[in-house]
Amino acid sequence: MCTTERERFDTLILGGELVDPGTRRFGRFDIGIRDGAIARVAPSLADSIAEQVIDARGQLVTPGLIDLHTHVYWGATYWGIEPDPIAARTGVTTWLDAGSAGAYTFPGLRRFIIERSQVRIFALLNLSSIGLAAPTWEFANLAYCDVDLAARVIEANRDRILGVKARIDANTTRGVGIRPLQLAREFADQLRVPLMVHIGNGPPTIDDVAELLRPGDILTHCSTGGTMRILTPDGNVHPAIRALRERGLVLDVGHGTGSFSFAVAERLLAEGILPDTISSDIHQLAIQGPMFDLPTTLSKFLALGLTLPEVIERATVRPAQLIGRPELGSLAEGTPADIALFRLVEGDIVFYDVRMEARRGSQLLVNTLTMVNGRILPRTEPSPLQVWAELPEHQRGILAIGHPYARLAQRVRGG
Repeated sequence: MCTTERERFDTLILGGELVDPGTRRFGRFDIGIRDGAIARVAPSLADSIAEQVIDARGQLVTPGLIDLHTHVYWGATYWGIEPDPIAARTGVTTWLDAGSAGAYTFPGLRRFIIERSQVRIFALLNLSSIGLAAPTWEFANLAYCDVDLAARVIEANRDRILGVKARIDANTTRGVGIRPLQLAREFADQLRVPLMVHIGNGPPTIDDVAELLRPGDILTHCSTGGTMRILTPDGNVHPAIRALRERGLVLDVGHGTGSFSFAVAERLLAEGILPDTISSDIHQLAIQGPMFDLPTTLSKFLALGLTLPEVIERATVRPAQLIGRPELGSLAEGTPADIALFRLVEGDIVFYDVRMEARRGSQLLVNTLTMVNGRILPRTEPSPLQVWAELPEHQRGILAIGHPYARLAQRVRGG
């Protein structure tokens, strides 16, 4: 009698609904993991053998999320959160730290955060050599814009530093106008690295910024309601931004504490402008709400009418392409087994933007498991918030309102 040997894996994920825009696989598939990589994806692997079996029935299985705008330099900056504990409960397997470190402070980010974390961490270097040790003002003294030093630090850390970050608004540039962005533009072009530009409340103006943007740059906070918003006073998309986007400018959400307006996002969608990437701008303040985390931010775009594949695409394969890591952001066979499981909770859900304007939705992504290189990230409690991590007064009501999932669970219990 001839018998067929059963295929062996380290881990099997069985019965889940795949949402994988990178491979165009949608629907019920099983995943076999071996040696930290995705070895097989098939409609059924139930006859296989594995040391660990994860029952994903009734859950969504996605690539590990890639958060394109984050702040994970915990303990050395005003903003930084601890990457591993937050990743384990949100499905994020790759963080791109957006300018927390400058040339003088990047060595600490590398040794004490990047090299000691289980999740993948890359960085954009802040052109200000002091980075974000304080909440803002990093460009107010142009002497901190040491271009030669920044170039040497990037060249020595090309494996982790993927580009340059410039925050351009009234506080960060205090009194020096558009000069920091001019320097950042020259620097990015010289080193041939991507440039991410933050906008908010001016001066400078969005016109000043637009003149220095190029195809391939990332404009983060694209749905800001600040005075530098990318809408004209009559509510149309700024013509220069539209033209740049048609040529390859990347529009990134970067929700944060001050940078996401439902009204602006709705107007952009009405104009046919979907964000290219959806990121959290997670930090010590934003994690308290109303942003909370990347899955909640993605859920807000479900409420705005994007489909589930559209929101997952903007937090997986698209940011993977932007950071030049095509091996990430999909569940293709042979790629690292960075995987997230979610329940898509249904109900009457209220979301808030940074101005505490409310919108109702019916679906909420809730992470149940996060895996990096085939290993489940353990769920541990993050360190307490820093003593200065206080929400703006107009947002403090969210502390009593709580996370949408907690509110939904309370209603189910009859509370």
